[in-house]
Amino acid sequence: MKRLLFAVLLGGVLLSCSNKPIETTLSGLKKSDFESVVDGKNTNLYVLTNKNGAEACITNYGGRWVSMMVPDKDGKMTDVVLGYDNVSDYVASNGNFGGLIGRYGNRIANAQFVLDGETYPLPANNNGHCLHGGPNGYHTRMWEAKQIDNQTVELTYLSVDNEAGFPGNLNIKVTYTLTDDNALDIRYEAATDKPTIVNLTNHSYFNLSGNLGAPVLDQIIMIDADYYTPVNETLIPSGEIAPVEGTPMDLRQPVAIGAHIDENFQDLKFGGGYDHNWILNTKGNSSKLAIKAYSPASGIGMEVYTNEPGVQLYTGNFLNGTDIGKHGIAYPHRSAFCLETQHYPDSPNKPDFPSTVLRPGEKYFSQCTYKFIVE
Repeated sequence: MKRLLFAVLLGGVLLSCSNKPIETTLSGLKKSDFESVVDGKNTNLYVLTNKNGAEACITNYGGRWVSMMVPDKDGKMTDVVLGYDNVSDYVASNGNFGGLIGRYGNRIANAQFVLDGETYPLPANNNGHCLHGGPNGYHTRMWEAKQIDNQTVELTYLSVDNEAGFPGNLNIKVTYTLTDDNALDIRYEAATDKPTIVNLTNHSYFNLSGNLGAPVLDQIIMIDADYYTPVNETLIPSGEIAPVEGTPMDLRQPVAIGAHIDENFQDLKFGGGYDHNWILNTKGNSSKLAIKAYSPASGIGMEVYTNEPGVQLYTGNFLNGTDIGKHGIAYPHRSAFCLETQHYPDSPNKPDFPSTVLRPGEKYFSQCTYKFIVE
């Protein structure tokens, strides 16, 4: 009788375990789809929530920002970040959706730079140049993750000396915090044991409309910048600091992304649209509004604050519908925009640009806050 009772109880326990509901996020992601092993380390999905019910999801594979649920003008919670709904698709992809970018965000000309008289060759993965730290940049690396509380996750990574050709062991900490005013605050800290260069950023693709598969050309953009850095046909800055006045690069007043994107203007033709660095008038003051975007369809707005001197606006010019993202949605041409706050592209080879050199004993600190509002 005791054995029978034990068997019944055990069967009940097993049945209850087998019927355990799969944990699903507000954005419809299954946490189990992000549980895997990459490079011998466990991958996971970290869910941040605030008192308003907003939600941000981060995975430690590539430190990627997977989703962001915020209210639209009708109060409906809406995802505004492109990405995938499982870690396998992130690993298989050549893209950088939501990734932490380093050691150097953006392009370094001819995949090399000189520091203290020594030339450092880098992987050439973009028209003979090094883009976003090379094909195996930080967006492909496994980060150690520690969820501090419901609103904060801390990611750390040791980028070893000569990884992708960059000198110095670089200890990095990136903190994602979902604030109670519906902002995702990203703070980057780093220290090195050898002179090196550092330019960290996040490469999230945004679509504020509530339809991640729709073009963003009707969405409104404002960048507080009087100047930008013109590029050549391979998108390397010429070194010139050019005024935006009288050009399609003038985004100082709110304008639809698509209003001038196809104009007969050399820089736009080189980029296939916007893929350029603007020099922010905020001059490192992270309390001042640097950039604002807005979707008339959803009423969702996004304000960007940063201590960085520049921002790269990229309008999804190379998306082509072959990427199938969350919930089976294809991401076609110009279905997103990126706002990568950063130092300027190719700064290591442009002595007149703000320096990206980090030396032993110095602390690297960068901050970017993406605040979501309803217009």
